[in-house]
Amino acid sequence: MEPPLLDENEQNLFANPAADPRKMRRIIAEDPEWSLATVPRLIDICVKHIVNNFAENPLLDELKPKHKDKVLEALATDLPLKITAPLVSDEGYWKRCCKSRWSVCDTDQYGDSWKRMFFERNMEDLIENFVPESTELSEITETLELSKDFIKRLRIKQLLPQIKDVSSGLPQEDEISDQGSDTGTDDSLDHFDFGPIINKLPNLAELSITYGVRNCGMNFEWSLFEFTQKDCSLLAKAVKSCTHLQVLRLQRCQIEDEKARLIISHLLDHPNLKVLDLSHNRIGDKTGRAVGKLLSVNKILEEVNLCDNNIQAEGASAIAFSLKRNSTLKTLNLKLNRIGDEGGRNICQALMQTSTLLHIDLSSNGLGEHVAANLAEVLSHNQSLEHIIIACNKLGVAGGRVLQEGLENNKVLQTFDLRLTEISQQSEHSIMNVIKSNKEKSSGSAITA
Repeated sequence: MEPPLLDENEQNLFANPAADPRKMRRIIAEDPEWSLATVPRLIDICVKHIVNNFAENPLLDELKPKHKDKVLEALATDLPLKITAPLVSDEGYWKRCCKSRWSVCDTDQYGDSWKRMFFERNMEDLIENFVPESTELSEITETLELSKDFIKRLRIKQLLPQIKDVSSGLPQEDEISDQGSDTGTDDSLDHFDFGPIINKLPNLAELSITYGVRNCGMNFEWSLFEFTQKDCSLLAKAVKSCTHLQVLRLQRCQIEDEKARLIISHLLDHPNLKVLDLSHNRIGDKTGRAVGKLLSVNKILEEVNLCDNNIQAEGASAIAFSLKRNSTLKTLNLKLNRIGDEGGRNICQALMQTSTLLHIDLSSNGLGEHVAANLAEVLSHNQSLEHIIIACNKLGVAGGRVLQEGLENNKVLQTFDLRLTEISQQSEHSIMNVIKSNKEKSSGSAITA
């Protein structure tokens, strides 16, 4: 069989293979920027240019909303605050800033505002890492001007003391004693002065401070946790001048009676303070008397927390005396003190005459059966108390029966913590049934309302 005849074009291809583009060898030079994508749109080029030059030429409000959103999505989170603080209000941008800096972020504690969270935590970090006489205050003051309108609460978990002057050399061995390592040295190391910043925060409502150093490890010294006299004086003046402050918490600061009384003396005529927290310190009866005076004079205070201190019968009695005439306090926490039967009895007598207190904690105070009888009388007459915590007191079986009888006609108590009080299971069961019934009635009335 004869091969098929080729036309003229096919003959030319066989004669000259280079004429066939399919058989030609193609060489393409490597270009790292070469792409099959289409040319970017002009608007995308403009957005990219605005983002890259935002620090030198911030342009945002002049853009259309859809273009503004694209710029905010692409902006870097490390831009200077002096540029972004007054210009950027978008919560999405501040959310990215927070998450790029802190691993745990919860806006529930910041009024669901990412911008507020960023500025409050940023200021807290600056204060917590400030070293007196070593760190420049200018960084804090500059940031303060940009942050003042967004800060409503400061929770300072540590304060660094000033660095010791070791130019005179190390102490000799005979100058060092075991007692000195346990009780600290005579050299006081002062901390950050809050006066210059508090007055520049017009919206500050809560201030929580712990004087101490976190994670000090092998560098531990008692002086790192000392609340000095100068610290106390400066803080008292700062708090007094901050008339819009509503909550003051000074926890785990090693505060003693003298310093606590100085602080309270500056709060006697404070116009807006509602919460005072001096828990986990070293205050005693003298501070108890000072708190009693505060309750007598101040007509705004709603909560006092003196948990884990050394208040005994005298201090508790002073507080009880003022509690009879106070018409604003709603919460009183005396947990982990040593008020004893005498202090407990005076507190119960005050509870018979107050109609505003809703929550009281007397747990771990060395109370006995005699106080149980006084408390039973309170339960049968007081129609305002909703939460009572009296755990870890030796009320005994007889005390439990008395409380059970006193609670029979009570219709308002929602919580009654009687753990580790040595009452009988029968009394505890009966008391809990009454509490359960009160809760159900309260829930039903709330739904009806």
